[in-house]
Amino acid sequence: MSSKNKKKPNLLKLMDYAGKFKYFTIGSMVFSALSACLALVPFVYIWKIVNEVLTVMPDFSRAENIENYGYTAVKFAVNAMCVYFCALGCSHLGAFRTVANIRERCVEKILRMPLGHIETEGSGKIRKIIIDASDSTSNFLEHILPDRTVALTTPVAMIALLMYFDWKIGLLCIATIIVSFLIMFGFMVGPSMKKDIETYNLALENMTKEAVEYVRGIPVVKTFGQTVFSFKKLKDAIDTYENFSVSYTRRFRIPMTAYTVVINSFFALLIAVALYHGSDASNPEFFSNLMFYIIFTPVIAVIFFKLMHSSEADMIVGNAMERIDSILNVEEITDNQNPQSPKDYSVEFKDVVFRYKDATRNAIDGISLNIPSGAHVAFVGPSGGGKTTLSSLVSRFWDTTEGEILIGGVDVRNIPQKELSKIVSFVFQDSKLLKTSILDNIRLAKPDATESEVMEVLERAQCADIINRLPNGIHTIIGSRGTYLSGGEQQRIAIARVMLRDTPILILDEATAFADPENEEKILQAFNEMAKGKTVIKIAHRLSTVVDADEIFLLKEGKLIESGRHDDLVNQNGIYAKMWNDYQKSVKWTIEN
Repeated sequence: MSSKNKKKPNLLKLMDYAGKFKYFTIGSMVFSALSACLALVPFVYIWKIVNEVLTVMPDFSRAENIENYGYTAVKFAVNAMCVYFCALGCSHLGAFRTVANIRERCVEKILRMPLGHIETEGSGKIRKIIIDASDSTSNFLEHILPDRTVALTTPVAMIALLMYFDWKIGLLCIATIIVSFLIMFGFMVGPSMKKDIETYNLALENMTKEAVEYVRGIPVVKTFGQTVFSFKKLKDAIDTYENFSVSYTRRFRIPMTAYTVVINSFFALLIAVALYHGSDASNPEFFSNLMFYIIFTPVIAVIFFKLMHSSEADMIVGNAMERIDSILNVEEITDNQNPQSPKDYSVEFKDVVFRYKDATRNAIDGISLNIPSGAHVAFVGPSGGGKTTLSSLVSRFWDTTEGEILIGGVDVRNIPQKELSKIVSFVFQDSKLLKTSILDNIRLAKPDATESEVMEVLERAQCADIINRLPNGIHTIIGSRGTYLSGGEQQRIAIARVMLRDTPILILDEATAFADPENEEKILQAFNEMAKGKTVIKIAHRLSTVVDADEIFLLKEGKLIESGRHDDLVNQNGIYAKMWNDYQKSVKWTIEN
């Protein structure tokens, strides 16, 4: 989005999203303004009724126009409601299409943004931004904008009426309005309020993100008997949200109370005026006009409450637009104008440096290594050493900060994204399946695959036992009627999906981390079947799974420390040898009586 577009008012931005449906939004504003003017007319006729009653009393038989005034007041009131309903109809039509367009653009952007950004931000946070931010714009267009149009139009007509009947009382009412407006402006408008809304939304997003991560970690909590407080990030997020909400509410107690008192003080002022002129019986016109203000001034409080909430909503929608822009403005990974195809499926890292956004040090710091086509290699090392980050750069989850990554002698940045996705596949440690049939989950890798092709890869991925026990075989909907798969079973289905895609380069990221022994054995068998003739990069903490690798690369703090075959590294008595000895001890560890 251009800087020029960023400077646009929020309403104009929403009009851009609405497209041709923006005319419904414009129509809702026109109808709302017209409704506001029509809604004030009945007060004039009610005043005329009261005035005529005061004029003819005590001989009420001389009142001739009361019935006509009453019908006219009702007619204008009904017309005002009908016009306002038209305004709401237009606003909802415009809002529905605007929200749909916003969500479509965000989803399209997600499909083009780096997977690494999604991984870093968290799917829960991104989903919340899209849903909540678009809902905020929907509420603004559907209700707040028509109400604000009414709230802005009404005071203009209102001031004219206040000054028309008795300018002195009118000025008194206007002075009260000005004081109320200043109080409202002090705590509902300005940079501090904008910052508060941003802080609130950020706290809410972080709490949602950490809640999603906590739910995903429930198996660990149950396994080790830990409580919610073992997830410090979630507790901190909840505490941050609570502290802000409480302090925000306390900070606005006095200003809000003052505003409410002042905006509802019209009656007290009018009573004082009436008492002051109480002995002046020679001025019936004054008391007639005073009746108009007594009838009319309650509307002012209602209008200003709407205006106050519309001002708050304007900042809320402004913050929502900024959050939507935070997705739409993410830098995309673009294809080179001169695409190239690799000559083979070797992978080479040349002086690769990578630093995450806002990080203080490099996650990958000058790594150079070569993986021949068809070789099976492993990345090992302490947690946080850069294993997953380095392998993610091959698929362009991110682009390198410095250096280059070559596949078949071609920089991955020169390989079109669609072609790159057909070359490299990832198997994550916690693969997810959609709530649909096994068949459709597998077909995500190849939508035109036949059922026989799907059954073949399921057999090769050691999934026959899973399919045989499911009520409808490969047509069984995961999650329906109590049909669930364990983590290891889901992993095998995910492997079958990767097999169907049949890419020449495979990256296995701790793919057996959450598997039980039985599933782990079958997963390893599936890996061996899947890896035939492929270039394989395996990331592992269980060193027993990499002893047969053609070469092992040990990474620590983003640097390549050691490399070689298993036996050679053990004989070097370096970091890998120590890790291997520690692993051997952990395998032999038992609980003694």
